[in-house]
Amino acid sequence: MKSAYPLFLALLLAAPAAAHNGTATPAKLMVTSNLPYAEPALPRQALDVYAPAGAKKLPVIFWIHGGGWQTGDKSEMNSKPRAFVERGFVFVSTNYRLLPTVDMGTIVRDVATAVGWVHRHIAEYGGDPEQLFIMGHSAGAQLAALLCTDDRYLKAEGVSLSVVRGCVPVDGDTYDVPLMIETAAVRRKALGQPDPKFGHYQKFGSDPVKHRDFSAVNHVAKGKQIPPFLFLHVADHVDTTAQALRLRDVLRAAGLPAENFAAPATDHVKLDANLGVPDDPATQALFAFVAKGVRK
Repeated sequence: MKSAYPLFLALLLAAPAAAHNGTATPAKLMVTSNLPYAEPALPRQALDVYAPAGAKKLPVIFWIHGGGWQTGDKSEMNSKPRAFVERGFVFVSTNYRLLPTVDMGTIVRDVATAVGWVHRHIAEYGGDPEQLFIMGHSAGAQLAALLCTDDRYLKAEGVSLSVVRGCVPVDGDTYDVPLMIETAAVRRKALGQPDPKFGHYQKFGSDPVKHRDFSAVNHVAKGKQIPPFLFLHVADHVDTTAQALRLRDVLRAAGLPAENFAAPATDHVKLDANLGVPDDPATQALFAFVAKGVRK
């Protein structure tokens, strides 16, 4: 299904896209905005597709924005769409409904619904539905990691994890929600602060069972076709580093490929904003990872 109001934009140079060899070739960037992925669709149940002109069966980057599950927008992509399109990918950026309008389970299902739409329709925009890379920053990192480990959400949309070629959570701090809540509580106690039901406890609800269920670490198992993972995280960010290593180690213990890259001289916001910028160290690690995952 195409949007009732597609917006096609041609930007910059017109040249063929690269063949996933890690080098960029200038490309005509075609943008289709505000494609609804649900029926009927609410305003935030929409996504944008960026593709090179004449694209055909290219691997697909599916990006989930951050914002603490409460803010953020699919348009805040900076250099990422062009950088990936110039390397021979189709790039998708999705919105989803936010807290407190909906609960966390609805947010996860929204993103899964968007993945399902992409799997069914991305060939119309030059993408290969059998080669998806799921990525996200901050809150989007938690959502990406959960979708790529708890296969119930994608199965409900008719999508198998076998089509996901890689997962890249970027500087997330909630792959193990109970651990994050405990860490925050210990920190508040050390500072002599009261320990009300705060922060992630409020966002994920008050039920410890749900805390565990929203944690990617609790869904890792052999035989589920969980894709390779790359964790990008800020080198000196204690919480996101600890969470990245926690899920990385759980994946490795199950015999699944997982690596991490500790980005130097950056912060939580800049790490995301600079992805796609030439010579950015995290960008180089990201491109190397996806190049390995593309089906030859």
